[in-house]
Amino acid sequence: MSSLTDEIREKAARVARKATRVRIEEDAIEAYARDLPAQSPPAPELADADDEARAAFSLQLNAINFGSGWFPTLNKPDGLSGFRTVEAGLRRHGPYAIEELRRVTPAEIAATLGQAPDHELMALFARALRELGERVGDSFLGFARGGDTTAIADELASWPTWYDISPYDGEAIPFFKRAQIAAADLALAGLTDPAGLDRLTLFADNLVPHVLRIDGVLAFDAELVARIDAGTPIEHDSPEEVEIRAVALHAVERLVAAHGGTTATAVDHALWHRGAAPEYKAHPRHRSRTTAY
Repeated sequence: MSSLTDEIREKAARVARKATRVRIEEDAIEAYARDLPAQSPPAPELADADDEARAAFSLQLNAINFGSGWFPTLNKPDGLSGFRTVEAGLRRHGPYAIEELRRVTPAEIAATLGQAPDHELMALFARALRELGERVGDSFLGFARGGDTTAIADELASWPTWYDISPYDGEAIPFFKRAQIAAADLALAGLTDPAGLDRLTLFADNLVPHVLRIDGVLAFDAELVARIDAGTPIEHDSPEEVEIRAVALHAVERLVAAHGGTTATAVDHALWHRGAAPEYKAHPRHRSRTTAY
């Protein structure tokens, strides 16, 4: 029986074969792969904390690791992206206790993150955190140590607020970006068994596909580029949005194979960090309002 990550790979490859709006620039793969790192940069961490608090911070941050379609509307301190704003707010507050999570309100999470309480994302964040509190058990560290990396990803993928499956040409295309990155972050922090870390796929969002496009590994059709450049939202679950995510995921699989000594996790983290550079920020990336990423 195939695993969740096997299915993600297989379905992304099918989308890549059918895609009409996004394609891989085949001639770019080999040279681009040579410059990729073999090891992943570190995951976001809570310094000088015990393992329970570190696991709590990691799981809570990834429970709300979405909302990039709304990020332009957030109150962001100078120099911080949307994700870094959320990360900084949770770090400043500290992770919530399990009982606090179970009853956290939009107003409370808004105060933690320095946002308006009526912002649409705050209700979505509160819902995701409450679910984490209800399902994590008695200990964040106990949850993290309850299985290896793939088992953690599988478990999170079964929770309602972590749902990440899109329709495409009559098929269901799984991505499970947040379930996979949450498991990877725990493994990279030494908080869960790293077995299976090399089986994870790209954490398909809107930044890594953007980096791959600017770097010439992906090509989008002119009409799609024009819409992105104009700031027109790309509807979540639309064929073009699914193609952006799936073809990027398949491109990373091609890059990992061409490199021969890296993983999708390492490539994802390296390219995500690269995306903070001015040459990438100079061009708009696609924005979709979704809890998937």
